[in-house]
Amino acid sequence: MTQIIDIIRKDLNENADIKIKENFQHYFKEQVKFYGVKTGTVTKIANKHWKEIKNKNKKEIFDLCEELFRSNYCEESFIVSTWIPKLKNQYDPNDFITFQHWINSYITNWASCDTFCNQSMGKFIEQFPEFLQELKKWTSSTNRWMRRAAAVSLIIPARRGKFLMDVFEIADLLQLDKDDLVQKGYGWLLKEASKPHQLEVYNYVLSKKKVMPRTALRYAIEKMPQDMKLEAMKRDWK
Repeated sequence: MTQIIDIIRKDLNENADIKIKENFQHYFKEQVKFYGVKTGTVTKIANKHWKEIKNKNKKEIFDLCEELFRSNYCEESFIVSTWIPKLKNQYDPNDFITFQHWINSYITNWASCDTFCNQSMGKFIEQFPEFLQELKKWTSSTNRWMRRAAAVSLIIPARRGKFLMDVFEIADLLQLDKDDLVQKGYGWLLKEASKPHQLEVYNYVLSKKKVMPRTALRYAIEKMPQDMKLEAMKRDWK
């Protein structure tokens, strides 16, 4: 187990580029730990080592993932986010507690949050939709990444037209969140939901536009026709 982690870290260090590292930091307000490895290269490293561990039992793989998450390096979290969706046929309801723990304990930036939640949590929720109610509880967390995760975990299902009423409920719960990264998270969710449900999301935005933060609103209407955007951006204050 430790040997695999050591080899992964050796591979990441060997592929690190100081220019990529410096450029990567520009996308974050907070200081973020990363090696400076291109995302495509990280995926190749993850897939290479997946071949070595894929026949291990799920607990062993989860233990490896937790060790990678603990380092707080973005690239190591990306490896987790490549591995976990490959286990979707082995998911069971108890995994929710593990995934919730990882998000709450180890995720410290939007890139790690989105990469893990989009696929790993998204696939889990599609498989076990009864956990939507638990997901909604994250909206009241003091942890900004848990609140963002409540929204971005539904990005892929929403893009497929699923869970529209739950999307609206999560947007309602996060509506007045003062954190811009949370606002962007639920705005992004509404944008993805608008692809299969444009009129429904448009009407939702119109009904909330007096209170919805500008950041969230702009994200939500980004893919809509220009006339819809203009109407949604009007502030009809009385």
